[in-house]
Amino acid sequence: MPDAPKDSAAFLAAYVDASGKAPTPKPKAFGLGSLGAGVTAYLGSSSFHGMASSTKERWRTRCDDIRLRYGIANLESLTARHIKKDLSTFEGHSRNNRLKVWRSLCSFWDEQGMIEINVARQVSLSKTAATDGHTPWTRNDFAAFRAFWAIGTKERLAFELMYRTCAAIGDTCNLTRGNVKDGWLSYTRQKSNSVAACPFYADGPDWFEGTTDLQACLNAEDNHITFLTTQTGKSRSPKSAASWFSKAANAAGLEKGKTAHGIRKGRAAMFKENGASADQRMAILGHETIGEATRYSKSADLRRTVEGTEKFQLSEQVPTQEHNHLKSKG
Repeated sequence: MPDAPKDSAAFLAAYVDASGKAPTPKPKAFGLGSLGAGVTAYLGSSSFHGMASSTKERWRTRCDDIRLRYGIANLESLTARHIKKDLSTFEGHSRNNRLKVWRSLCSFWDEQGMIEINVARQVSLSKTAATDGHTPWTRNDFAAFRAFWAIGTKERLAFELMYRTCAAIGDTCNLTRGNVKDGWLSYTRQKSNSVAACPFYADGPDWFEGTTDLQACLNAEDNHITFLTTQTGKSRSPKSAASWFSKAANAAGLEKGKTAHGIRKGRAAMFKENGASADQRMAILGHETIGEATRYSKSADLRRTVEGTEKFQLSEQVPTQEHNHLKSKG
């Protein structure tokens, strides 16, 4: 390491090169009017703390890196060219994600009068290939996972919880028996603060395709604060659960890229195929717009959708027809 103060640019740059990670700098290392002080102010603001917990973790890491690299710079001297130079080491979605952080920082600084112009507006996003994100699971994927991971394993319990609730894995880690009332589970999603609900013990409507597997998994578990725990009985951390479950999916022979979130999207497609309305899908998934519900169920099999919807509509019409027949007789 260089013979320089530990909060100097030379020392910090050498630390990053040697360790491969950026230490969180102390706020006192940056003087008034510095970029580092500006980042510190942003991290303490409502603009930052109003984000979902999972988003805050990612953005804090990026903000810490920006503060580490350029903290001693004069904030008022920041230009679009400086931001473009920083972004030059990133590509595609990684570059765009980094730029989103810069834009949020500059927007906050502009609102607080810490800079004269929001220079991040002068930097464009990179063009990236269109993607649907997480690949939806299919019925074959569900069957393969169940065949590999037996009831009694933590992996199977995690799967059945996500299959039943359609919750993201971060939300799944926080689910408890306190979320269940009168056989129904409801919870508030971390990402959107919207409320989702599902039949937890009951079979539910036909389009839900509920199974008894979750109850069998819970019967094999000791009671803990949360449904999903580690082998030692501790509540599983949402931060590491996604990678843990991805490894379980790979072990079960599922193709690469099948993540926990793909279960949620696969279930959305099943619901549409089976004739569930947009409102019903939104209630289970905690979506707030029809557009979001449509996007999540995009992978639905068209033939199943047509046949399932017809079957579901006919089942709704039967009681009405019987009622009209009885009414005419009366």
